[in-house]
Parts: sequence; structure tokens; C-alpha cells
Amino acid sequence: MSEFKNLTPKDNFYQTSLFFPMPVVMVGTIADNGETNLGPYSLLAPYYIAGKDYYAFILECRNSSNTAQNILKRKKCSINFIPDDKKLFKEAVRMGWPGDTTEEKMKGTIFNLEDGLMAQENKDEKFPKIVSQAFQVVECTWMDNLDNASEDKAGFLTGYEPPYHDFNGITSKFGAHFILRIDKIMLKEKYYNTIVDGVTKNGFPRVPVDYGYRDSKNFWCSRFKKPVPELLPMRETSVSSVRYAAERLQTDVKFTDDALKMLVNVPRVFLPLVLKGCVAWADENNCKLITEKEMKEINDKRSKEKAEKKNK
Repeated sequence: MSEFKNLTPKDNFYQTSLFFPMPVVMVGTIADNGETNLGPYSLLAPYYIAGKDYYAFILECRNSSNTAQNILKRKKCSINFIPDDKKLFKEAVRMGWPGDTTEEKMKGTIFNLEDGLMAQENKDEKFPKIVSQAFQVVECTWMDNLDNASEDKAGFLTGYEPPYHDFNGITSKFGAHFILRIDKIMLKEKYYNTIVDGVTKNGFPRVPVDYGYRDSKNFWCSRFKKPVPELLPMRETSVSSVRYAAERLQTDVKFTDDALKMLVNVPRVFLPLVLKGCVAWADENNCKLITEKEMKEINDKRSKEKAEKKNK
């Protein structure tokens, strides 16, 4: 007999019907008075992660909140990931009370604010400030061109009437989803170095995990512990299987066995894409035979491109 019991989903199922770990972020937006408004959120997830012209998050929130109304009006926001600090988490909970104005919630806050990269690079535009205590910050722009969301207007604080959008903008009477293009990613130096120079368990930030408003009395958050590494399984592909994939490419570019040996650790699902990238490099360089020498040049080029992307 199974030990699982059936639980019927209810509104806010992620906290009423599940134990669902979420990030803890303070979303900064520009209020009507021109000042930065901070609101705590956890319903944030990566949305576009590859294969697009830009990367994006999706943020879900109450459409009458200060955050939602400010995004509808001005599109810009900063996503500030706060560290595991009891005082900061308590302040985040305080600032999440529905109905407080920007002036009320920001008065006496312990969060320190400073200009982000977007403000520094675009002096003639207005951007939300970022939280100095955050370990990483993402500056974003709402993509209101998706799902015809540009039609949505601010000002309906008691609920929006249909029609609703499917995935962007006002999506229900009281709900909103915002697809947020990533403009800048900023990390404190220690964590920047961890990503660029190599990840170690001591290089991870102290990240709290929020479980949401569960019992009508408390918000629940777990404290950070050092992450535990687990080695990835190495499933080495044979040279013959790499050659099999290479021979099925529509190209006159050839590979030596020494070159193909350098691709045996590429997961099979990614192998055609990697091989096509090698062929593209060969076409650009008028090369018809890729040897170990050319493969090293291709790898060096990829490493430089990755480094340049991380430094942007």
C-alpha cells in the first residue's frame, strides 16, 4: 500500500498544498514619487534560458501590488537576492504587508540602496536602485510586447476584469505575470570570482529558502548550509560513435581521429550541435580538415567567448 495520500490543490497551491522551496528576493521598482519601492517576492523563475535574443525571468505577483503597478507604468525593475540573514528576512516580511504605500514601507528600512549598472550607463534615464546587502542583483525590463500585454494599464486596484492574457501581463482578476528581460547581472566580487574562476563549496553565497505564508501566522525560511558536491557521471562516447555523427553532417569538412577524440566527453544529445559549430568555424577559416590543432583553436575561441560573456 502506498504511503502517499492525495491532497486536493487549493488556491496558492505552492504553499497551501505543497512544501515548495523558493528564492527570497526584493524587487525594486520606481514609485510615482520617483523613489525606489522594494517588495519581497519568491514566485520568480528563469523563463528564457537559451536560444533567444535575450534571457528572461518570469515574476508572478498580485496585480494591485505596488510592484505590479509600477512595472505596468515604467517597466523597469531590479531583482535583489538577499543573503541568509535573520534581520534582513524579518525586514522582507515586514515590507510584504499588502496595502502599505511606498512611503510607509520604505520609511526606516534597513535595506541600503545604491545605483545599479543601468543607471550608471544611462544617465538620462530613471532606473530602480539596487540593494547594497544583496549578494547578486539582476536588472530587468518588462517585455510588454509579448502576449499583447502592452494593452494593460495601471490603476485597477480592486481587481481587473477580463479578457486576460495567457502568460504575460494581467492574467486573472487579481494576478499578474511579468516576463522580465535580463539587462544586467551583478554579483559581489567573491561570488563573481567563484563563477568565473571555478566553483567551490566555500564560494557559494548564503542563500535562504522561503516556504511562504503557510499557517496564517508565520513566514517560514530555512537557514543556509554549505552545499554538498556530487561528481557527475562520466559517460565517454567512443570515437567511432562521434565519427558516425560527424559523417552525417551535410558538409565536405572532415575530422581526423585525434580531433574526434577531443569530443568523446560531449553528451550525445549535444554532439550534433558541437560538431556543427566546428564545421561553421572551418567554413569561416577555409579549412577542409579539422585535426587536433584546429580543434584546440576552436576550443580556445569558445573559452574566450565564454569569458567575454561573463565579463559583460
